[in-house]
Amino acid sequence: MRMRRLISNTLVGTGAGTMLAGMAFGQEPRVEEILVEGVLRRDSYLQDENSIGKLTESLLDTPQSVTTLSSQMMQDRNVMSLDDALRNVPGITLGAGEFSWQGNNPTVRGFSSRNDMFLDGMRDTGNYARDPFNMDSVQVLLGPSSVVFGRGSTGGVINQSTKKPQQDELRSLHINMGNAGIRRITADLNQPLNMGESSAFRVNVLAHRAEVPGRDVAESRRDGLAPSLSLGLGSATRLTLSYMRLDSESIPDYGFPWIEGRPPRVDRENFYGFETDFLDTQAEVASAILDRRINSAVSLDAQVRYAGYERKSRITEPQVDSFVSLDDDPRNVIVHRMIFSGESKEEMFQGQLNLRADFSTGAVNHTLAAGVEMSSETSNPVFGFASQTPFFDYGLPVPTTRLGNPGGFFDGPTARRLQAETTSDTQAAYVLDTLQLNERWSLSAGIRWDRFDTDYSEYRFDVNGAATGNADFPAIDIETSYRAALIYKPIAESSIYLGWGTSFNPSAESISFISSGRGLNTSNASLEPEENESLELGLKWILLDGQMAADAALFRIDKNNARVPDPFNPGFNTLAGEQRIRGFSFNLTGNINESLELMTGYTRLNDEQLNRLTGASGDIDNVAANTFSFWMNWIASIRFDLGVGARYVDERAVNNSKWVDDYWAFDAMLEYAYSDNLRFKLNLTNLTDEVYFDQLHPWHVIPGQGLTAVFAVNLDY
Repeated sequence: MRMRRLISNTLVGTGAGTMLAGMAFGQEPRVEEILVEGVLRRDSYLQDENSIGKLTESLLDTPQSVTTLSSQMMQDRNVMSLDDALRNVPGITLGAGEFSWQGNNPTVRGFSSRNDMFLDGMRDTGNYARDPFNMDSVQVLLGPSSVVFGRGSTGGVINQSTKKPQQDELRSLHINMGNAGIRRITADLNQPLNMGESSAFRVNVLAHRAEVPGRDVAESRRDGLAPSLSLGLGSATRLTLSYMRLDSESIPDYGFPWIEGRPPRVDRENFYGFETDFLDTQAEVASAILDRRINSAVSLDAQVRYAGYERKSRITEPQVDSFVSLDDDPRNVIVHRMIFSGESKEEMFQGQLNLRADFSTGAVNHTLAAGVEMSSETSNPVFGFASQTPFFDYGLPVPTTRLGNPGGFFDGPTARRLQAETTSDTQAAYVLDTLQLNERWSLSAGIRWDRFDTDYSEYRFDVNGAATGNADFPAIDIETSYRAALIYKPIAESSIYLGWGTSFNPSAESISFISSGRGLNTSNASLEPEENESLELGLKWILLDGQMAADAALFRIDKNNARVPDPFNPGFNTLAGEQRIRGFSFNLTGNINESLELMTGYTRLNDEQLNRLTGASGDIDNVAANTFSFWMNWIASIRFDLGVGARYVDERAVNNSKWVDDYWAFDAMLEYAYSDNLRFKLNLTNLTDEVYFDQLHPWHVIPGQGLTAVFAVNLDY
């Protein structure tokens, strides 16, 4: 059978221009269609479109490191969670959740990005485990970006682009089955409507059930539904209405206790929680996006969103006494089990209005993006504790267990200790202008003003449920963020840039003044925002007639007023710390030839921090000096694809006293195309069944998954 295999990034026309370079200059690209003998249609790993409308240039001409995870790459690697996707981005490591902040907790270029999740360019604040069933791509913008996104973004932001209705029919059903009880079904249906080619309806559905390969007890269940409707496709005015609902029920995994600053020498399978533990989350996001192209030079887009996140949990964290040694017989080591419970509801109402305009002032061409944003966010958590100490009113102790042979049952009560209510309102305005000075040189400059108004109140209780006090902490943070970059294009297919930017982290960034999940402290409540500054020198290059993109960057991020414990006021922090990340990154993505496709990258980070009051220095938590990711897909024959991959993460530390070793993990994929529409695929993750530690926390450490084998049946029309 002969069919068309669409190569989306190939040499177009004649002369020196490529598709990507053409897009960089706003030209209309022509796509070359290559006929090959085969039955499998593949999209490219290489993407050159920004998923953020405020960034007006192509990725080639955007003066910032950006890594895009395409839907094709995520499908080849059998990505089943956002964390799975982020493991393919060098410079990102994963942190373990704490009971008050479950969900995704990536560290990007040395700084936590737990609060820097975005969905179609709007903030996605919920503490839930995100699933890619409705993702078209994931873009990681590395480096401070407050001028575009507002608060946060010290190390970078993670934007998830959802699947939108299209003018073509689509029928897709993917069934996955694997070891550890993995059962996953996703369906994607897109249907143009009888209202004409300008309207379409799309729905994505998820059902996911899985245990954790290599671990006992821990498991997860997720169900998702994401319908969307677009009116005016291909016209000057387009309206898209969308809704996403993701429900999750799991027995959460809080891993191992630290012993002498290291993970214990026990079986990876050992689980120190209880089968009665649970973490249930519900996320729903409803959005309306109106795009209006006024003329060829001016366009407007308006987006409004309601998001609601609910969470209930009871989790168990293992702890051992400080005198326990790694050399002690695990059968004799007592593990204390700290139980934390909680429930919360977060809501967000957001609105954005963005303008894009192309115009000239004399010989200088401008591409201007400007806009205003408003949001109101609320969080209402209740937290409780139980430990190995009996409650006086119930007399029910939490049973201990043995490090070498965990077990036991507990379904007793937990005592409410804190109830909080937080409301944060944001008003912001920004302008970002790219000035095309001539064919070679351009200048980008931007400014953003944010007003972040927070009202926090709390009520505290003792172990018997009696009220012990209450407090209120109002705060108003007004910040201005900046960005500037100079871009030079030696040839159309490349760019060299020097960029500078700032960002800020307010104390209530996570819509709470609670700074410690363990002690429920509010030690940052009176502090001004942390402020960050970055400098990046980068090169981007389009190779192999537009089929391959390479980028490299040298960068530095400084935080000169980091929060550190105040030695003169125990229990509170002060802005007397310094943190610095210096690094280098290199990435290569695209087609080597018609049969080989590649995505690989390497990041080197040097980190340091200093407490100016005490003189203490050390490393920043959860930073790996070297990270590397590699994935290559080979079209071996008409019907067979073979994929191979590797991931490396260097040793990491928390609290300068607890660390894990570096590790390599290897993956593979074999896909067989039975017909144009039916494919069978086998993914093997962690081929060597390497025992490594994936997620770190100052009080516990979580092992990575063991060997995972997933067989998939994919039906696409």
